[in-house]
Amino acid sequence: MARSSFAIGITAAALAVVALACLSVAYGSTVIPLADVFAALGRAVGLVADGTAGPIDKIVVDLRLPRAILAIAVGAGLGVVGLLLQTVTRNDLADPFLFGLSAGAAAGAVAVITRIGDAFGILTLPVAAFVGGMCATSVVLLLIRRTQGHGPERLILAGLAVSFLFTALTNYLVFSGDQRAAHSVLFWTMGGLGLASWQNIGIGIAGAAMALVYALVRHRQLDALLGGEQTAESLGVPVGRLRTHTFIVASFATALLVSVSGVIGFIGLMVPHIARPLAGPLHAGLAVLCALLGAGLLLGSDLLARTLLPPQELPVGVITSSIGALFVVATLLRRR
Repeated sequence: MARSSFAIGITAAALAVVALACLSVAYGSTVIPLADVFAALGRAVGLVADGTAGPIDKIVVDLRLPRAILAIAVGAGLGVVGLLLQTVTRNDLADPFLFGLSAGAAAGAVAVITRIGDAFGILTLPVAAFVGGMCATSVVLLLIRRTQGHGPERLILAGLAVSFLFTALTNYLVFSGDQRAAHSVLFWTMGGLGLASWQNIGIGIAGAAMALVYALVRHRQLDALLGGEQTAESLGVPVGRLRTHTFIVASFATALLVSVSGVIGFIGLMVPHIARPLAGPLHAGLAVLCALLGAGLLLGSDLLARTLLPPQELPVGVITSSIGALFVVATLLRRR
């Protein structure tokens, strides 16, 4: 029964990702028929030779296709990162925001928007966000080391402290910097995929691949943690080292993801809870399903963000936060 549920979940999630990706390319402020979408894609790869590329081809190939690919990568990466953090901290509410990772990346990006601008080209913002995320990670690890605490409680408290610190820094930069950049700051800190291009989607793919490969390589050690720290230690798992390594990988992956998408909340929290009833608790299959569900959830959220108030575009974080709030309320009521 468990295997059949997992197979159904994997198949349904994969089909949903493909369908949502097609819809994401077709729909937006300008609706493009699917036939024209496939024709444009065929011309881009040389399979269709029915004329020269036109404005539709540019919209499909240069704007919407990179955005759909980036949504898949960021959603998958955040879903797997949420799974890793929930496992090593044994906290069902753990996600990248709880540990200050996203707050650090936001501070780096806001510093660039309000102080420097795109002085170093298109990669200025992603690089600054990545540096901010890794600074937050370094501070969290330093706090853990100085307090001689390696348990999940110390990790959570250190993450919360760093999150508050970098959030305060972000607010200071917003109010003391160029007020004309306030709209850009607001949109970026609430998440968005509008920066997607063929030049930067590799950053998102790298972040997602890092989290997923780590989860698959370490899946047996992560499974051992499900029985408790003492059980894992008795099986030869170095729990403290595993927790530190997992946090570093999660931090590095989150910094890469947030650097190209902004701060997108609740995906890392929701996806593992949705995946566990279908895949079970073991991490080999669970990580793959989390990646697919995260990709589908962000694709659907981004599609809603672009179509609810045309021609304006909502920050995708507004959609994911709304869904996440409803999910948490539903979970609390069901568990009561």
